[in-house]
Amino acid sequence: MYQVVKTVDRILRGRFQDAIACVSATLSSASSLSLLREYCPDEKTTSATTILAPTPLLWTSPVVSSAEFAMMETSIVRVNPEGVKRAADYVRHVPSSCILEEAISRKIVAEQYTPRTWRTQPLHICPPEPYSPSDPLTRQCLNWVFIISALNFSFWSERDGTPERYGVEWRKGWGVEERVVHTGYWSLVAAVNRALGENIPITDPAFYSSESLCPDSLIAYVFRAAAQCREPIPLLQERIAIMREVGSVLCNDFNGSYLGLLESFHSRNFGQGTALDLAQMVTNTFPSFRDEQWLNGRKGMLFDPLVHSPSLTSRFTSDFIPLWVLFLPVFFWKRAQILVAETWAAFYPENPAYLHPIFPNGPAINTLTMFADYRVPQILHHLRILEYPDFLIHKLQAGTYLTPGCREEISLRAASIVAVEKLRNEIIRLRGESHEESGEAGRDDAIDAGQHNEEVSSVLIDFYLWDLAKKIERGEEQIEEMVTSEMVPVHRTRSIWY
Repeated sequence: MYQVVKTVDRILRGRFQDAIACVSATLSSASSLSLLREYCPDEKTTSATTILAPTPLLWTSPVVSSAEFAMMETSIVRVNPEGVKRAADYVRHVPSSCILEEAISRKIVAEQYTPRTWRTQPLHICPPEPYSPSDPLTRQCLNWVFIISALNFSFWSERDGTPERYGVEWRKGWGVEERVVHTGYWSLVAAVNRALGENIPITDPAFYSSESLCPDSLIAYVFRAAAQCREPIPLLQERIAIMREVGSVLCNDFNGSYLGLLESFHSRNFGQGTALDLAQMVTNTFPSFRDEQWLNGRKGMLFDPLVHSPSLTSRFTSDFIPLWVLFLPVFFWKRAQILVAETWAAFYPENPAYLHPIFPNGPAINTLTMFADYRVPQILHHLRILEYPDFLIHKLQAGTYLTPGCREEISLRAASIVAVEKLRNEIIRLRGESHEESGEAGRDDAIDAGQHNEEVSSVLIDFYLWDLAKKIERGEEQIEEMVTSEMVPVHRTRSIWY
């Protein structure tokens, strides 16, 4: 769908001069010129003629625009500007005059929260350095990242907080003998690692795509629960189906590995592909990564490929809608984006001045959004960045199941994307002001570990907020000196998307 829209966009740009003629016939000359100057500031315009210079493609992620539309259309969850701009005293050692965005920014810097933090997680399989595609460990790490992202969904439990919830007993980390029961997302990671330790090649697409080599019963064994648990891993049959699907595609089209897919990605994009390009390729290639919803089960969004803003349609009267306004679904792309982000972080060079081996032309990681799940909305509401209506709070507290694709679920996910984008933009603004006032050129600047002047990334903000929510849940951290909302339960939706 995304590729189709890009193609349509290119075609319609070739017809844009004709469209302007239509606009001019409909609106006054002054109105036409005003419209052009607002949306095409680089064009040469006069009162007598309109000379259109070639316009570069302005395409960015459809996730943000569709989320803005979905939040507006559902009108349930909303972003609280006061919570974003004026919440204070979030983090210890931050002055009370500091607003929330600066506090989060400083906290991330203080904890050295960078892409390299990924390698410090004790359950992660880390690739060898320097990057070598011929090293078997590189291929193994990439296949591990891929299958984890393919199965990274639906870990909430109705037995949450009790030993009976689904969990996997395994070591606390690679090279550590102490064993613990891992729950949530980490139960998936522990199960995969445990299987590898038992010489089950569960990350090899040629193995897990084959029903003869890897029967359903073996996959069930891989994801077996710890002895005290009273529930299995959620959606086991759906996970098996996804493993068969993605494994078959990798074997048939990409030489049987995620590395093969990345090689194809480099070839298709002439080595210039970005993080967003890779996310698009993943959603185009694997149906189980295509996290898209038709609002209300049928209604799409008014989407403008030229300026990608649903608010644009309000600029036109009901008797004139531009030809390049299209109906599209709401894009979320949670697992596709997290696959790309995990790949980016796993192979992030020790020296940020070095080229990224997967994205040698630069990842443009700031084009990815947060990963719309059930955990980050919870912490955003706790921090009063998101506001829930009373009826939604009552549903969450009662444990009411939200059907996939219902208005409440779409609103929660869409508002989270919008909120993190606003948070990111405010951090960028604050840092710009701070540097102007201090005259410094970016000391400790950029959540992206300061890779040149790359912008603050919603990816790392998401990583940080997700970890913060888990720390609060475990009682390891508290929000002090700040008025917060009650930590309501996560929303309950069983879905392969998140």
